Amino acid sequence: MPKPILFFVPLFLIACTDTPTINLDERKAEIRQAEKSFNDLAAKEGIRAAFVQFADTGAVLLRGNRLIQGKEEIDAFYAGQPLHNVKLTWSPDFVDVAQSGELGYTYGPFTYLAMDTSGQTRESHGIFHTVWRRQADGSWKFVWD
Repeated sequence: MPKPILFFVPLFLIACTDTPTINLDERKAEIRQAEKSFNDLAAKEGIRAAFVQFADTGAVLLRGNRLIQGKEEIDAFYAGQPLHNVKLTWSPDFVDVAQSGELGYTYGPFTYLAMDTSGQTRESHGIFHTVWRRQADGSWKFVWD
């Protein structure tokens, strides 16, 4: 009876060592870079362009008490905003990633500046929270913001 066990033990050990190890620190750095690129695109081309480009196909935004689901709704939401000269800046204070290396999340401070229809500048500050999903090509897109 011990002979079959002796045959399967080496196969089991070989199978266990073939699993690629994921460097979670590298994945965290990738997410941090995605946040920076997202913020930079918002500054350069506007919030609408940035949110559409960095959204996963099934992304969801929570704005007020409303869920905005999918890239088309995200695009329509930002296209319909009445504010002008909008500036949104943010940077994560915290980044973490799941052991699988496929999902991560960030949070940190944001600043939102905009001019309303009466010409008054509105400013708000808060904390953002974003959930990221790694794409097949290695890039990161947000699934929740």
